[in-house]
Amino acid sequence: MVRLVISNQRGGVSKTTTTVTLARIYADQGLRVLAIDTDPQGSLGLVLGLKPQKYLHDFVVHNCAFGECIVPAAPRVDVLCSSRDTTKIEAVLRGMTGRELAFSTLLGLAETSYDLVLIDVAPSINLIQACSLCYAQRLLIPVAMDMLSLQGAVASLETGYQLSTMFRKDIRPLALLPVKVDRRFSLTVYVLQALEEISQQYHVPLLHPIRTDGTVPRAERAREFLVDYDAKCKALEDYTTAASQLMELLNVIPEAEYHEEVLSA
Repeated sequence: MVRLVISNQRGGVSKTTTTVTLARIYADQGLRVLAIDTDPQGSLGLVLGLKPQKYLHDFVVHNCAFGECIVPAAPRVDVLCSSRDTTKIEAVLRGMTGRELAFSTLLGLAETSYDLVLIDVAPSINLIQACSLCYAQRLLIPVAMDMLSLQGAVASLETGYQLSTMFRKDIRPLALLPVKVDRRFSLTVYVLQALEEISQQYHVPLLHPIRTDGTVPRAERAREFLVDYDAKCKALEDYTTAASQLMELLNVIPEAEYHEEVLSA
């Protein structure tokens, strides 16, 4: 079982696009994938045109059956959607003992039907994100080509380490993923260089970059996966390469180097 949080403390960095596209790539390779949206904006359901009857809030707060809360998005891809009521989850969790471990308990039985769980989180540090990280323990950080996105990436790295120390969990970043890459712009070159430095400093691998591609917003407007909208687009080509790298990394992440480097940073 592989669990992965897709996070950056900056919005607009293709977290949802990354979640949706990776889910479909791995599903097409035969894996059973669960995608969970913990952002109250409900972007996962929106970009796929899903119409769930129940949401994450119903599963966590009202104890609705897991099977009633998920909605199939493609063969071997199920989605647990979010809504505005997701904001109410935190109020409920605050009254629980071991609240940061709530997802580990709630999803423990449900996850047995899947090979991979991908969690799309909001661009903010909150209790739901802490629950997601304590549950998944692996972090993928998409980084767009701007300075705020870089800062958000570092904030995500530090949040993961802090939670790992606080709860004695092995929470570690799996990789950094450059997105919206257009090398014609000088800022892109600068950000990629900065990502190389962050990758070396924190001992976090840097994945194959995802090029800027107008197909992505068009596919989202059409409420389709990239592979269904345009199977030959350059963004899907890049995501497929990055997806292969991710699977390779799952068994080769150095366990001690990241924590040691953060301590000295």
